[in-house]
Order: sequence, then C-alpha cells, then structure tokens
Amino acid sequence: MSDSPSAVVRQALDHLLAHDMASFVALYADDAVMEFPFAPPGRPARLEGRSAVESYLDGYTDLVNIQRIHDVDLHQTTDPDVIIGEFAASGLVVATGEPYTARYIAVLTISGGRIQHYRDYWNPLLLSDERATA
Repeated sequence: MSDSPSAVVRQALDHLLAHDMASFVALYADDAVMEFPFAPPGRPARLEGRSAVESYLDGYTDLVNIQRIHDVDLHQTTDPDVIIGEFAASGLVVATGEPYTARYIAVLTISGGRIQHYRDYWNPLLLSDERATA
C-alpha cells in the first residue's frame, strides 16, 4: 500500500474499525507525538513516542465498540507531509450499551509512511469515566 499521507490515514481508520489497535499503533513512528488540545484536567495533553501512544490506547476497545467510520474527508495541505482528516465514528459504549457517535478532526504529519505527529481535536468528554461506567 502507498505510504502517502491519505493512504496512511485510511489505513489507520481501517485498523480502528477492525479493532486492531496493534496495527493502528504500528503506523506511528518510534518518536511520534500525539497531542490532545482539548484534554480535560487529569488527562494527558501530549504523548511522546510510540510506546506512550500504545499505553494510552491500551483498553480502548474495552471502552468503545466502533462499528462504523463515516463522513471521511481528507484535506491535503500545502505541506505534502501534512493532512487534515475529518471523520465520524459510531458504535456503542461497551460498559453501558449506549450509542456512541463522535466527530473527529485531526491534523497529521506523515513521514516515510509513518505517523510522526497526530493532533487530535476530539471531545474526550464523550468517553469520560462517568459516561463509560454509567
């Protein structure tokens, strides 16, 4: 598969939909950075390194069962390594069986077919501990 930014983002979304977090994390560079500008207090705003991303995502599929990724729109920027992705994910909150739908906007830098930087503008309150265990 191509290592273009759009191909890498589509691969990442495919891995999320397949609940294959190991393959999702494998798309990250060893020294990748993941940022969450809207992180609530007590949650990380920045992760450094693939292992930190892997630790952060450990148990993700125990929180939410993504069943559909839709409304995908990828925007190439003037920097060929930077892409903006808009998409929605729908499924269920595992603990409650309640519907889960979230819209995401992410700014990614892709280098050599690997995610070097991922800035995730999602609403982390959708999966707060209170909602997931209600």
